[in-house]
Amino acid sequence: MSVPSLFRRATRAELEIMTQTVRTTGWPAVLVVAAGIFTVVTAEMMPVGLLTPIASALAVSEGAAGQTLTITGLVAAVSAPLVVPVLGRADRRRVLVALMGLLALANLLAAWSPVFAVLVGARVLVGVAMGGVWAIAAGIAVRLVPAAAVGRATATIFSGIAVASVLGVPAGTFLGELAGWRAAFVVVAAQSAGVALAMAGVLPALPAERATGLRGVAALVRDPRVATGLTVVVLLVTGHFGAYTYVRPVLEHGDAGAALIGALLLAYGVAGVAGNFLAGAAAVRSVHRTVQALAVLLAAAVLLLALAPSGPGAAIALLVWGVAYGGVSVSAQNWMAAAAPQARETASSLLAGVFNGAIALGAVSGGLVVDGLGAPAVLGWAAVLALGALGVAAVGRVPTPPARRADRARGAA
Repeated sequence: MSVPSLFRRATRAELEIMTQTVRTTGWPAVLVVAAGIFTVVTAEMMPVGLLTPIASALAVSEGAAGQTLTITGLVAAVSAPLVVPVLGRADRRRVLVALMGLLALANLLAAWSPVFAVLVGARVLVGVAMGGVWAIAAGIAVRLVPAAAVGRATATIFSGIAVASVLGVPAGTFLGELAGWRAAFVVVAAQSAGVALAMAGVLPALPAERATGLRGVAALVRDPRVATGLTVVVLLVTGHFGAYTYVRPVLEHGDAGAALIGALLLAYGVAGVAGNFLAGAAAVRSVHRTVQALAVLLAAAVLLLALAPSGPGAAIALLVWGVAYGGVSVSAQNWMAAAAPQARETASSLLAGVFNGAIALGAVSGGLVVDGLGAPAVLGWAAVLALGALGVAAVGRVPTPPARRADRARGAA
C-alpha cells in the first residue's frame, strides 16, 4: 500500500472522528445558533416599538422612521444570497462570530446616531449581518447533531424567530419606555457581543463544505424543486406580512380595544412558537404535505378573521394563524435542504434572501390593498396568496424525502 493511500485513509478516518464528535456534542452549539437567530431578528424588528421616540429625536416623520425596518429587510434580501460565494472556504464559525460582532457595532452606531442618516447607515449594517447569519445558521443543524436529531435541531434554531416576535420586540419596547430608545439599542448591542463570544467558545470549527460561486447560485435557482420551494415561500410570506402588518387596524375595525389586541397578539406569538416545533417535526416526515397544510391553515385563519374580527372568532383565527405561520420558516428550510442536499448552504442563503424580500413585498403590497380597498380586504388578499402557494406546492416539483433517498442509495448499491 502506498504512502499516499495511507495518508488518504488516515485523513478520512480523522475527519470521520471529528464529524462524529461534533454531531454527538452539538446541542449547546444548536442553542447558541438559535440565540444568534433570536438576536438578529430582535435587532431587525427593534424600530417597530420605538418609532415615535426615534422620529422625535431625529426630527423625521414616523413614516420615515419606519423605513429603517424596510431598509434592513431589503439589504438582508440582497446580501444573503451573496454570502456563500463571497465567503468561499472561510471557516463558518469565524464568519458567524464576525457577523455577530458587526451586529453589535451596528446597534451601537444606531444608539449613537446624531442624525437620521447615521441611523440608516447602521440599519444597513444590521441587514448585512442578518442576511449573513440567517444564510449560514439556517442549514447548519446537520453539521452539529446526529442525523436523527437534525429535524429537532433545525426547529430549535428557527424557534429564535418566533421567540423574538414574542419576547424580543416587546422587551425592546419596554426598555425604550424605561430608559429611552438609545438604551434599547445598546442592550441589543451587548446581547450581540455576548452571543459572538458564546459562538467563539461553543461552536466547533466549521470549514466550508464546498465553495460555490455566483454561477452555482444561479444554477440552483434553476432546479425545479428549489424554484418550487422559493415560489411557495414568496407567496406565503408575502401574504402573511401583507395582512399581519395591518392586523391592528383590522382588529380595531372589529371594535377590539388596545388591551385585547395586545393579548391576542401575545397569544398569536405563543402559538407561533408551538407551530414552529410542530411543523418542524412534521416536515421531517413529509415536507410537501406539511407545507400544503400550513397554506390551508393560513388561508382559513385570515378568512375567519375577515368574517369574525372580534370575539371568540378573532381569538381562534389568530391562534390558527400563529400556528400556521410559525411553521413556515422551518418547513421552508427543510424543503430547501431536501431539494438541494449537495448545496445546503447555498440553498439556505437563497431562502434567506427570498424570505426577507418577501417580507418587504408583503408590507408594500398590503399597504396598497389597504389604501385602495380598506384594512379588512387585505385578509382576502392574504388568503388568495396562501391558496396560490397551495396550488404551486401541489403541481410543482417536490423534493425527495431523505429516507427515500437513502432507500434508493441502498437499492443502487
